[in-house]
Amino acid sequence: MKLFTLLFLIVLVGCKQPENKQDIKQVDTMVKTAVLQIPKLDLEQANKLAALPLHCINTEYPNKLSQTLGGDEDLKNPATLHPAFYGCFDWHSAVHGHWSLVSLLKNNPEINNYKELKNRLLQNLSKVNIEGEVAYFLGRHNASFERTYGWAWLLKLAEELHTWDDETAKVLEENLQPLTDLIVKKYIEYLPKLNYPTRVGTHSNTAFGMSFAYDYAVAVNHETFKSAIETRAKYFFLNDENCPMSWEPGGSDFLSPCLEEAALMKRLLPTETFKPWLEAFLPQFKNKDFSLETGKVSDRTDGHLVHLDGLNFSRAWSLNKIAEGLPEYAHLRPVAIQHLNYSLPSIFSDSYEGGHWLGSFAIYALNSF
Repeated sequence: MKLFTLLFLIVLVGCKQPENKQDIKQVDTMVKTAVLQIPKLDLEQANKLAALPLHCINTEYPNKLSQTLGGDEDLKNPATLHPAFYGCFDWHSAVHGHWSLVSLLKNNPEINNYKELKNRLLQNLSKVNIEGEVAYFLGRHNASFERTYGWAWLLKLAEELHTWDDETAKVLEENLQPLTDLIVKKYIEYLPKLNYPTRVGTHSNTAFGMSFAYDYAVAVNHETFKSAIETRAKYFFLNDENCPMSWEPGGSDFLSPCLEEAALMKRLLPTETFKPWLEAFLPQFKNKDFSLETGKVSDRTDGHLVHLDGLNFSRAWSLNKIAEGLPEYAHLRPVAIQHLNYSLPSIFSDSYEGGHWLGSFAIYALNSF
């Protein structure tokens, strides 16, 4: 269905003037049904979503380099420093912008300009360009660059290419492999040194990064990487209880510390271990009437305040993951759908502050259902 059909239905229902209790109940049911309908990522919407990364992956400015300067020789323009991932305002957004295109092409072979989009990916993710990215990470001052949020999205891009049965994808995966291998190596070296997890709603959230990293490790059957993640995640989180959901969200969060942790542990623990863990960690989830207010954005031209749209998408994919295969937690799915539907209409706004990255969050959330 079209993403905006839902909104038209809600407006239509809202304009109806109920005359009695039966009418009020009917209107309420119609609104709830509309709000809880899962949007489908059809071809029309895939074409619209593809326009978002296309608009930014080769747009060099404005740009936030997050660069540590070792001297005058490091003062270079973004495209020189990051020949593959210089667009979309910052490095990690450029990475998941490329992931968006790969995901859309992989799942929608009839998308407009299919061959042209593949050629754009081949041009950006060329062997030479990826060698340039590797060289940047090997620089003296860049060992921790984009740790771990950008690392996680790079591995999600690598996973998407690995699981796409396509000749172009094989070329792209091979081109990307040196950078993928370097990020895996960095992750394996970093995790044992991280004594405490970072429990925030922004880029450095430990659980989010580990979830995407684990997905990659499973996809390519990298046992050493899987073991490193499992060992450290259990060390960090296995004894956690009563996560303070009432403290969320922060004013510029785009991730939920509680839900990202729960979604990670759902990946790692067998069902018979995960269920008692979840009951101790988020006991309120057992309530069939559990509800969670969506994050409200007051100004979508503010690059930090618009993060809350991303929070709604990440809550959606996390809640859906938590409920997956657990009938007793099926009531979490409508809460996830509510969050997804609330922010979907906002991703096509004219504001670059959200447009350069929110499409990726929307696609990943939609794909989770």
